[in-house]
Amino acid sequence: MYLATTGRRSDAPPRPVGAGRRVPGTVVALGAVSLVTDISSEMVGAVLPLYLVLGLGLSPLQFGVFDGLFNGATALVRLLGGRLADRGGGRHRTVAGAGYLLSALSRLGLLLAGGAAGGIAAAMAADRLGKGVRTAPRDAMITLSAPPEALGRAFGVHRAMDTTGALLGPLVAFLVLWATADAYDAVFVLSFAIGLVGVVVLGLFVPADPAAPTTPGRPRRVPKPAPVAKPVPAPKPVPAPKPAGTAPRVLADPAFRRVVVAAALLGAATIGDSFLYLLLQRGLDLPAALFPLLPLGSAACYLLLAVPAGRLADRSGRRIPFLLGHGALLAAYLTLLAPAGPAVAVLVLVLLGVFYAATDGVLMALAAPALPARGRASGLAVLQTGQALARLVGAAGFGAAWTWWGPRPALVSAALVLAVALTAAWRILPGRKVR
Repeated sequence: MYLATTGRRSDAPPRPVGAGRRVPGTVVALGAVSLVTDISSEMVGAVLPLYLVLGLGLSPLQFGVFDGLFNGATALVRLLGGRLADRGGGRHRTVAGAGYLLSALSRLGLLLAGGAAGGIAAAMAADRLGKGVRTAPRDAMITLSAPPEALGRAFGVHRAMDTTGALLGPLVAFLVLWATADAYDAVFVLSFAIGLVGVVVLGLFVPADPAAPTTPGRPRRVPKPAPVAKPVPAPKPVPAPKPAGTAPRVLADPAFRRVVVAAALLGAATIGDSFLYLLLQRGLDLPAALFPLLPLGSAACYLLLAVPAGRLADRSGRRIPFLLGHGALLAAYLTLLAPAGPAVAVLVLVLLGVFYAATDGVLMALAAPALPARGRASGLAVLQTGQALARLVGAAGFGAAWTWWGPRPALVSAALVLAVALTAAWRILPGRKVR
């Protein structure tokens, strides 16, 4: 099996003119669902760190464990979502829809929880469970709908639409808080309503069984009926092959295993966006009402670069953009060590946007060619699970370092860990096609 890390495979058939310029309708529909859903989720995500740390008085360590735990707790659910989507035809949309619905309902949980830590924890868990269930089936539908040589572009288009929602979500939250005098309940109610719209769009416009696209502008050839032949003896029954897509069988592939290990190492060195925003808020002494606007800068940069980064990955190989994206994250950590100021804040947000544009969809496009079609959702779930568990370690570790040593020594330690992880990933990821 080949892992396309250096561009299109030499043994691939020639691509018809205009094929790479078209994005399948399923990808666009899934992008619309993600756009609406991200408006809903980022409305809450933009105000939640402020609500927990400044409103409820959680320490950085408590917030780090809180945030990392619920991101990492979705690991087994990701595996379950991928496995359910691969079992039987047409389940990708059903499993993804259940995840979207659960995340929408979690907004009501935040509304009903009030200030109770247990209720907030349950609502956050429901949101993370919903995201864990839907992510692998959704990404599998993208890979099954787009041609292999255009996966980077397909994921770039999807992530650009997804990021549009991430860009609008904090803005909507800011407007709601400004209009309602910091009424968090109003943010939760509106987020729930918008989340339900995303579920409806999924059911109406995303096909239940995405198929690989045919050649644009060329009708499918119908084979001529074969001549009638004399009956031949029936062949001996062959034992049925083992089902593809289970975690052990997927990890047996050396190319995919390298991608999983590299993603996990880099994930463990990622401290999380919320900590970066909290560090910027402390350094600039921003008012609480302006805190939801911080993610807008990184989301805008991600939106502008997602499609170009995907196209670059398809042409030049997906390994280099993925590693350079983590280099941009390392530069963001180092920039935060400089004296606080508006220029530092802008540069950090831009570097964070570059990081996501060069890594999020590119990682899925990097791994997908090494996975069988029948086990695509399960394989991507394994990759996402490893990354989620690693980020749990990274978030909790940075929160503990901040609490015990202070923010600056913790940030220096995070930068050193990321530099070591980036060097290791450079050696682990294949630099050429791997058979």
